Amino acid sequence: MSKPRPTNQEKTFKDDEIIVSKTDTKGKITYGNEIFIKMSGYSEKELLGKPHNILRHPDMPKAIFKLLWDTIKSKNEINAYVKNLSKDGSYYWVLANVTPSFNQNDEIIGYFSVRRSPSREALEIVKPLYEKLLSMEKSQGMNESIKYIENLLKEKGMSYEEFILSF
Repeated sequence: MSKPRPTNQEKTFKDDEIIVSKTDTKGKITYGNEIFIKMSGYSEKELLGKPHNILRHPDMPKAIFKLLWDTIKSKNEINAYVKNLSKDGSYYWVLANVTPSFNQNDEIIGYFSVRRSPSREALEIVKPLYEKLLSMEKSQGMNESIKYIENLLKEKGMSYEEFILSF
């Protein structure tokens, strides 16, 4: 399945709508609720078994996904702002809460994500930050982008979680 070409067309969903998806440990989609399917633009059949990153918008810094994966693989939950790419090339922003799912032996068996519509005020802070991180990744590599976000958090005396939930 080839990635769609991004457009400048933004999709939104209602504040009372919740996007839910589940993946296996490799990030392959095992479940998506009706709003997830609708916002993605793919059919349920097209989504199931596919890597969740088919929805990854090229405007998303790799550093944010590294932070996300490092956190959930260490058995912790994370909240993150994510710009997703729909099948038709449009995009939509979410505030994602991603948590690992465990079996009875406390082993990770997959991941569960619940996404809400982000506030416009939060996006006014997130967008320029992500643009800076992406620019750094293109010119200096992901490690510099990671250093930048780590230094920003250190300067603010906050974890990533505290930072993104502060606006």
